This record gives sequence, C-alpha cells and structure tokens, in this order.
Amino acid sequence: MRVGIIGLGQRIAHLAGHFAKAAPEMQFLAVCDPSDVRMGQLTDLGAEPATYEDPAEMLAAHEFDLLMIGSPNHLHLDHLRLALESPVPRIFAEKPVVISIDETIELAGLIAQHDGVARLMVGMVLRYSPLYRALRAAQAEHLGEIMSIEASEHIAPYHGSFFMRDWRRETSISGGFMLEKCCHDLDLYQGVAGARPARVASFGGRKKYLAQHRPAGEPQYLGVMAPRWGGINDAFSGAGDIVDYQTALVEYENGANLCFHTNLNVPDEFRRFAVIGRDGMAEGDFIRNFFKVTLSDSGETVIDEAEVVKDSSGGHYGADGAMADDIVAYIKGEMSELPLDVIDALEAGVTALAMDQARTEGRVVDLAEVWQRFDAALGRTP
Repeated sequence: MRVGIIGLGQRIAHLAGHFAKAAPEMQFLAVCDPSDVRMGQLTDLGAEPATYEDPAEMLAAHEFDLLMIGSPNHLHLDHLRLALESPVPRIFAEKPVVISIDETIELAGLIAQHDGVARLMVGMVLRYSPLYRALRAAQAEHLGEIMSIEASEHIAPYHGSFFMRDWRRETSISGGFMLEKCCHDLDLYQGVAGARPARVASFGGRKKYLAQHRPAGEPQYLGVMAPRWGGINDAFSGAGDIVDYQTALVEYENGANLCFHTNLNVPDEFRRFAVIGRDGMAEGDFIRNFFKVTLSDSGETVIDEAEVVKDSSGGHYGADGAMADDIVAYIKGEMSELPLDVIDALEAGVTALAMDQARTEGRVVDLAEVWQRFDAALGRTP
C-alpha cells in the first residue's frame, strides 16, 4: 500500500504507526511539509520518503493508494481539492474537515463531482472507540427514541494552556475551539440523535487565559505540552480569539435536544454523556472509563461497566488503533462501510460553526438555509 502525506503534523505522525501496524506492507513514499520535525517518526518505521514543498508536484510524481492530509485546518480545502482532482483512490483527512460554512459548501460540490463520499475518510476517531460502540449497541437494545442528551468535553489547564499557545488559538486558522476540539463529540451525539441540527444557541467567552489572571510563579502544567508550528510561549498573553469556556443547545430536526459544555480549565478532567431515551438512559465517560445503562420504567440497571477500555495507551481511549484497523480493512475491501463518512463529519463541523455563530451574534441560528445549500452542492434533490 503506497502512501503519501501532505502535512506531517503530530497527529498524522502518530497515526502512521497505527496504520503501519494494521498494514505492515504499507510504504510511506513521499511527504510534503515545510518542516522535517516529525520525519523521525516515519524513519523509525523504516520509511525513507521523498520530500516535497509543493503538494501538486508530489501528486504528479507518484502513484498512491492512500493520501493522508494532516496540514493545519485552514489549508485543508486546498489540499482536499488537489487530492479529489487527482487519481488517488483513497484520501484520509484529519478533522476538522474545513473551517467555514462557505468552505463546507465548496467541498460538498467537489465531493459530488469527484466521488468523494467513497474516496474521502475523516479522522473523527471517537466513532471507533469502544465506549461509543457500546453506547450505540445499548441504544439499539435499550434506549428507545432519543429525547435529550447532556454531554461535555473538558480539558485540564495543561491542555487548555497549550491551545492558547499553539496555532489553534486563532479562529482564522483553526476554525475555533468548538470546531477544532469538540467536533468529535458533536459528531458522536449527532449520530446518536440520528438527525441534523435544526437550531443552535450558544454562550461563552474567555475568563482564565488573560494577562490580568496570570497565576503567580510558573505553574507546572505550562511545561506539559509544547506549542507547535506558529506557537508562542505565553498562555496568558490574551493572544488569539478562541474561548476557554462555552455552552450550547442544539435542537435536531427530529426534536431531540443536546446540551453541550466545554471548558479549558477543569483540573479533574471528564468527558461524559447522559443519553436519555423513552425507554432508558445511558451514562458514560471517556476519561473516567465507565458505562452504565438504566431502564426507565423498572429502574433496572442492565449494564454497569466500571472499566470499558482495559488498555488505552494507544490514544483516544483505544480508538486510534481501531480506526487504523477499520480504515485499512475498508481500503482492502474487507469492510463495506466505516462508522462514519465525510458527510457526517461535515455536518458535525457545521454544528460547531453554528455554535460559534450563535455565540458571537447573540442569537439562535436556524440552519435550514445552510442545509439547503449543502444538499444542493451535493446534488441531492429536496
């Protein structure tokens, strides 16, 4: 399996090891990246890729079975356009796919024109996690029609301060915190709800990572994660425009509701959910690693797992390796479909973008017109 990479960032470099394990015959033939800082992770796998500064030149010089895109978010659309217009049969892009509604509509048109649903895969890795798979199985058996969902993604100051120092602090590059970090979660619960969002409201801002709230001394957590490309050294400079806390309400087209909360200053992290259906309730936490299902009418607990994932050392609560295994199987024709497709990923991105629009404009955002444009770009008839 011949692989090319556009943007050898931390995430793609990490996943390369999982993909190589899933397909030992994989050959990393070429890399296009202005920096070689992650190249050692490929050479550790025995690869000696050719290097390029121009992705079009790289695509013209090689035949690939798989192209992996891990460039900064604001470059994804250009790189996806090149990839979709090339003969490469399979394309893997890191999340989020693109960073605006207009880019979403443009990419939808490219997907329709170039068989993108079959060719393009997105690294929304939590769909592959054992906990989410357990949730979907329990939903089918115990929950009934979904009424409402309460969910959160909270990160500790070591991680929150990283966002304030990394390139991700700028919405113009990352698309915003809700898109860059929380699109995973929004995708999960949109899958559970089984419908696209219809209306979105949101509130939030920044209270921690500001110069006037700089902690005394040098907190130890500032040394845990180093900023990457475009980074700065001061998490409390006030630079960038992303939030450090936000809440959002979503009403889906089928009437289900989501209440979502994110915060970058949670010293005891959790990433949990409560999914409540007509017949039962499922509770779980990706970080605290439990899962429980209780029936509504009888109060009976039918599932109570104190430890869902036995070994999560591979990353994302056991999901990184599972995603690589499934994608390799899909490419080889051993799986007919993946847990999500690029349309799911784009719809989750629209949800995140609508949350920030609602927050900044102080209004409820109705997405009907966006979905009309999106479906038209995909060539779907009403």
